[in-house]
Amino acid sequence: MPTKHLKHRRILVLFILFIGSMSFAQEYHDFLVEGSLIDDNERPLESATIYIEEPNGTLVDYTLSNKEGRFEIAGKVQNDSLFLFVSYTGFLPVKQLLDLKKQSNWSFNNLQMKIDDKTLEEVLVQAQAAPVTVKTDTLEFNAASFKTKANANLEDVLKKLPGVSVNNAGEISINGKPVAKILVNGKSFFGDDPKIATKNLPKELINKIQVVDTKTKTEEFTGKEGDSQNKTLNITIDEDKNKGYFARITAGIGTKDRYEASGIANYFKNNFRLSVLGGSNNINSSGFSFDEIYDAMGRNAYSISRSSNGSFSINGNSFGGGSSGITQTYNAGFNLVEEWAEQTELETDYFFNRSNTETKTKINRENILPDRIFFNESSSISQRENDNHRASFDFSFRPDSLTRISFRPNFSYNKGKSQSDSETKSFQENFAVLNQAETRNDTEIEQLNFAARLGASRRLDTLGSYVNVNLNYTNNTTDNQQLFYSLRQIFDDNGGVSDTDLQDQRIKENTDAKTFNTGLGARIALPKKIFLDVEYTLNYSKSINERLVYDNSTKDFLLDLSNDFKTSSLKHRPSLGMVYRSKKLRASLSAGVEQLSLTNKDHFSGNRFESNFTNFYSDLYLRYKINQAASVYFNYESQQNAPSINQLQPVENRTNPLNIIQGNPNLKPNLTHNFYFSFNNYNYKTKSGLYTYAGADFIQDKVTSISQTNEELIRETSYTNVNGAYSAFGGANYSFMFSKKEFYNLKLRLGLSGAFSRDVGFSNAVEFVTKDSRLSPSVKLDVDFTDILQLTPYYEINFQNAKYSLPTRSNERFVNHELGVEVTSFWPKNLIFGNDISYQRLGNVSPGFTNNFILWNMSLGYQFFDEKATFKVKVFDVLDQNIATRRQTGEDFIQDTQELVLERYMMFSLTFKLDKFGKNKG
Repeated sequence: MPTKHLKHRRILVLFILFIGSMSFAQEYHDFLVEGSLIDDNERPLESATIYIEEPNGTLVDYTLSNKEGRFEIAGKVQNDSLFLFVSYTGFLPVKQLLDLKKQSNWSFNNLQMKIDDKTLEEVLVQAQAAPVTVKTDTLEFNAASFKTKANANLEDVLKKLPGVSVNNAGEISINGKPVAKILVNGKSFFGDDPKIATKNLPKELINKIQVVDTKTKTEEFTGKEGDSQNKTLNITIDEDKNKGYFARITAGIGTKDRYEASGIANYFKNNFRLSVLGGSNNINSSGFSFDEIYDAMGRNAYSISRSSNGSFSINGNSFGGGSSGITQTYNAGFNLVEEWAEQTELETDYFFNRSNTETKTKINRENILPDRIFFNESSSISQRENDNHRASFDFSFRPDSLTRISFRPNFSYNKGKSQSDSETKSFQENFAVLNQAETRNDTEIEQLNFAARLGASRRLDTLGSYVNVNLNYTNNTTDNQQLFYSLRQIFDDNGGVSDTDLQDQRIKENTDAKTFNTGLGARIALPKKIFLDVEYTLNYSKSINERLVYDNSTKDFLLDLSNDFKTSSLKHRPSLGMVYRSKKLRASLSAGVEQLSLTNKDHFSGNRFESNFTNFYSDLYLRYKINQAASVYFNYESQQNAPSINQLQPVENRTNPLNIIQGNPNLKPNLTHNFYFSFNNYNYKTKSGLYTYAGADFIQDKVTSISQTNEELIRETSYTNVNGAYSAFGGANYSFMFSKKEFYNLKLRLGLSGAFSRDVGFSNAVEFVTKDSRLSPSVKLDVDFTDILQLTPYYEINFQNAKYSLPTRSNERFVNHELGVEVTSFWPKNLIFGNDISYQRLGNVSPGFTNNFILWNMSLGYQFFDEKATFKVKVFDVLDQNIATRRQTGEDFIQDTQELVLERYMMFSLTFKLDKFGKNKG
């Protein structure tokens, strides 16, 4: 190379290095801010929020003061100056400029905060909202303080919050406790499914995210304690933004005739909100839980030891797939909320769902008897069509400030038909076939359900005294028309048919269940933070089951297989309790007597059975707040449950010709004792937390099956009461959050859960005991590389051990593994590339069942029209390995099941978003 060119190249390299060093050699400033907070009486202020922002308002870091009022924040920034903010409920905020060119360490010992006297509003120091605020019963996050990608939704914000976890299925937990529902400005958002809100509420609309204990509307009005083990998120909207609309619509077409089309629109204006949705697809998806990456593809359409095929439910109305198979669904609905002044509130909704579901199931089952083991192999296919209408109406008003009256009727109508065919074979241990059965079932069903609740509450004083009364009525009717055909064959030792049983029947089954419930309750405030609770409930229920069976060929009425059965129950439950409430401790103890009367009558046989039971019960509740971050919870309750009508009616059910079932009218109700304990501690200073829990259930007179299997492997099953059944569970979750502002945010979650159960049953007049234990450690890591790359690897292992007291089977041990990673890239701009890869392995399944697979879902999206439109190419199950296999261990069996699932397809879709909030032009 010529010397002149070499010299020029060296000069160019030096120039590039110089420019690069100028651009990257920016000066960083270390800083340390520490101190302590006190009030006017020089008492330390615990859980005050201390946070630091850049001059442009970007959050640098935050912490909370400890019980001595001390705090400390350290870090490294490029800015020459920062702002320190101190916020505490009921006190004036503090704002202080930090000039890092003059000093790097700042100390604010005994910084005295002034009470927020509203008469001094003219001298209030204006400060930004604190990122995290801890109040007595509320944890509050400021959404704007947590940086997310553009066009983020509520779920994106939640993933950035300390102590908040969102799993692959969209389920939310706060410091280990599940989120039961999401409210918007205190009102429900399109039913009870949180994912409808998390996937659709845009961040621009959100002001605060408040975390509170889940309460009913009556508990909110009276001030009664809520469910502290379940959390509710209340999303607040600024007044200037609480007017406008937002909508999303998606349409896609794919290979193998797959398609999707769905949309949701929301209009809101102050206290009025209207939401409308509709759609159709054949990919087992709700279609409304929009995901920026995978949309409605159904990321978890596989199922191992659990059912997660993309279906979901709103207020009990099922959308998407059923328990298995492939579903084509059409749905539409609306939700309307209106509030007039502060006295009257209306919420109403209507949903329609039409679904067509195809299923294919293969089952291998090992049955354990006292003297031998035998096996079943079965396969079935079915086609179900179903239309469902559901409407609800919730109206409440306040004639005065102390009284609330509410009325809530609900209505649902369901009409469907199904056709199923199945084949079953039974084998001895040497695999010699002993019997086989073929069945065909054509069913048409019509259901009508109605429920109504009328309630009234009145506060008696400002101390917490109140009185309430409620009336509840439900009426559920079912009309079932069925054509049933079965052929059962018994084989001899030479393989020849020794016996044949043919059933060709027409079955009419009608049920009518009514329940009436009334409750009276009062709370009286006593001195020293003590309250007296007096309650009485009366419950009356009546169920009628008429099953008429006819021979389809001769039209003869088959009396021995028919029944006209009526059961009724009357339950009285008075109770008396004491409640103690302070800032640290909430405790309650109640006790009473429960009287239950059961009456069963079969009109065909004339048999009548009556039983009366008396049970003394008690409930104990304790919740102690160690500090603002840590708390301990304990609960005990006892509950009496009556057997179901199917368990009581003494009539043979031969729908499965290899397992004939007959109820027992002499069954007693079971009495369950529930224990639960939890410890929760989340440190917002270190952004780490621990949640542990444990519980146990002890059941007296548990209803269990009692079976008799003959030499031809025909099983007859009934029911009886047993003692000695119990279960226990426990676990712990640890989370840690670390943020390197310039580079990445990291969340680590470690989990451990376990369970143990002891069940008692009878087989061929021999009592047996089954013990099942499970242990599942897991780890998950969320890494966010500053809006360029999101990486989420996770691993879970499940150890299971089942022990059987029957001498023919000692134990069953297996280990399941699940390993996965989600990788999402947002670079280059407007291009989103997502990969969701998971590997699952079952430790032990029957021959012929697939025990491991890799599910890989891929999505490539391009945003345009100012990121309001997105074109996507999505591939479900890239490697074409999706399966639905699960192993189930029972009292006297081990079963492997494999079902029809979605297979690989490619989808091309287009999504549009429209929004306008307040002054936003959209």
